[in-house]
Amino acid sequence: MDKWGDKVLEISDEQKIIFIIVFLIFILVFGTIGYQFLLNVSFVDALYMTVITISTVGYTEVGEMSPAAQLFSIFIIFLGLGTVGYGLTSLGSIFFEGSLRENWRKKKMETRINNLENHYILCGGGETGESVINYFLKSGVDFIVIEIREERVKELIEEGILALQGDATQEETLKRARIDTARGFISSLPDDASNVFTVLTARQMNPKLFIVSRAIESSAVGKLKKAGANNTISPNEIGGTRMAAVLLRPSVISFLDIITRAGEVILDLEDVEICKTSILNNQTLREARIPEKTGLIILAIKKKGEEELSLNPSSEQTLQEGDAMVVLGKKEQIDHLRKIACDSGIREFQNKED
Repeated sequence: MDKWGDKVLEISDEQKIIFIIVFLIFILVFGTIGYQFLLNVSFVDALYMTVITISTVGYTEVGEMSPAAQLFSIFIIFLGLGTVGYGLTSLGSIFFEGSLRENWRKKKMETRINNLENHYILCGGGETGESVINYFLKSGVDFIVIEIREERVKELIEEGILALQGDATQEETLKRARIDTARGFISSLPDDASNVFTVLTARQMNPKLFIVSRAIESSAVGKLKKAGANNTISPNEIGGTRMAAVLLRPSVISFLDIITRAGEVILDLEDVEICKTSILNNQTLREARIPEKTGLIILAIKKKGEEELSLNPSSEQTLQEGDAMVVLGKKEQIDHLRKIACDSGIREFQNKED
């Protein structure tokens, strides 16, 4: 019984429509044959009797109704009304409730998109884009996906992910994704030409945007940076390097895997910038005591205006406004440090100090 119930639930809308049509045809054929036999009338008269019986319009019968014919008519009426009622209900559900549900979902998504600020935009929901989506979901950040394939957009929306169907190289599509309020931008389209054009368009629309682009060919790296990309990533190169490193330096790779995934606890590498009013401003790492207060490991510091990272910084290293600390730890620990590094974390940090 349970298995039968599961199969019924799996019937698609198209199958429901076909079932209703087939069953109505069956009733017409069954009724016509029955009336021909019971009333001894022609095919047309028997079909006419079947139609007026199912529709209950009450026209005059074409032959003398015997008790058997009357009982047969009652059976046809109940069978026909039940089928027609089920058919109308199902069709109404398919054409009206389906449309309303779809419109409601679109309206809800548009509202969420219109409220986006400091979010991330991902152009391209393919294999590389899927990895980006999973990382975004794990990190709990606001983001939206731009994808040209309609079926892929539907899949993402079904998963509760904000997605827009459109061409990422077009300004109108990027406007719909609220690029003017976005914090970061990833172009992960399937060819370098599209990535270059998308990066160029995005940079013109938001000069302050941090842009990362996929580079398929090594020759595209320079073009992408000229177009406005802050950084470029080659999945093929990274994958090849990773495989070679696993083969040649398995112990190092195992160590990296361990520190970034300790059992079920995932550790993130993040950069945290020092704000102007932060209590950490002008303090040394020894004075700040960040590992003791947050449990984070400080791997490097990038001084404001400099490109090079200072790895394994000294405890006498002074933190100043605009400096970025590269730290390793849990998400909640990193969020705590971000509060400390900006205005909202001063009082909390001072209380812990006391």
